[in-house]
Amino acid sequence: MGKTDTNIIRILVTGGGTGGHLFPAVATAQEFKRRMPETEVLFVGTRRKVDTSSLAVYGFASKSISCYGLKGKKLLELMKALAVLPWSCFQALVIMRSFRPHIVFGVGGYVTGPVVATAKLLGITTVIHEQNSVPGLANRKLGRIVDRVCLSLPESGELFPISKIVYTGNPVRSTILELTRSSKKERNLKKTVLVLGGSQGAQAVNRLVVRALETFSEQQLSLMRVVHQTGAKDLEAVQDLYQNIGVEVDVRSFITEMHKVYEDTDLVVSRAGATTLSELAVLGKPVVLIPFPFAADNHQEKNANYYAAAGGAILFKENELTGEKLAETIWSLLEDNKRRQEMADSMKERSFPDAAGKIVECCLDAIKRSSSMKSLNKK
Repeated sequence: MGKTDTNIIRILVTGGGTGGHLFPAVATAQEFKRRMPETEVLFVGTRRKVDTSSLAVYGFASKSISCYGLKGKKLLELMKALAVLPWSCFQALVIMRSFRPHIVFGVGGYVTGPVVATAKLLGITTVIHEQNSVPGLANRKLGRIVDRVCLSLPESGELFPISKIVYTGNPVRSTILELTRSSKKERNLKKTVLVLGGSQGAQAVNRLVVRALETFSEQQLSLMRVVHQTGAKDLEAVQDLYQNIGVEVDVRSFITEMHKVYEDTDLVVSRAGATTLSELAVLGKPVVLIPFPFAADNHQEKNANYYAAAGGAILFKENELTGEKLAETIWSLLEDNKRRQEMADSMKERSFPDAAGKIVECCLDAIKRSSSMKSLNKK
């Protein structure tokens, strides 16, 4: 696809469908641009709003292809997805012929499959990144053919060829990393609880938190404030429920400027998506985790165990948790500054603040090795 200029790298990034896939990709692209400002970045993803709207905010060019997921589909849906695959690969081919990437970097999600596979057929250097403790279907299959596999958590290494593995951690966006370098501003006298339901299954977390807050006394509620990300479907219902609870609250369907919210947060109640956990770890935020029980291969619970085992998180299975138990846990942590600090320190111990840099180094090394191999083959 042409010689590699040491100052100008063209990287095609593919994946998405959820913020958990997209934000590490954005963080990696930002690091490429920080190191080599002339780097050209193109995202290839789905037409889902989370992909197109988020990328527009960060200023990256993007294209989409027609593609459907394969895992867990009914027969007719599976047949449709398989029928579309050749067209998906052709669309990816057209994009690559036009953009001429030096490397294709995949971050998971079903769109990653046809794009990375097409890149491999064209002889383009390929690297994938897995955020979760249990790799998704696309990454599991692609691990056999790509040049390098970047991993966030040790548990996922068993399913990939050991010679291809590079442990990098899960990159977080530059705006969040900057919080770790900035001086602490004066904190709100009230303790702030941040509630994150995740992109899937937010409703159960929303209800549990509301039930928990309903058990608090007026005095307890007066000493705290809540920032609650509900997900689009649950926004109005949760807003209505809070009208009967005397607490200072900021309810939003989705928080775009997470760094501004994280800065004031004392305690987090959250699902256990890999990217959210990476952000909380880098910032040292104590967290109560309620993994999404229907996540593929139960990967959220396994993600959560990694941080809970170190003492940075308290883990509850959704079917074992009540509003009362959650309320007791939240209040005991808000009252205990020492315990929260210990949890914060434990979260930081399992963080990878240099993850994006490690991925960039891995990609550059893969390009160099691939170019060297091509040169040897021509001789």
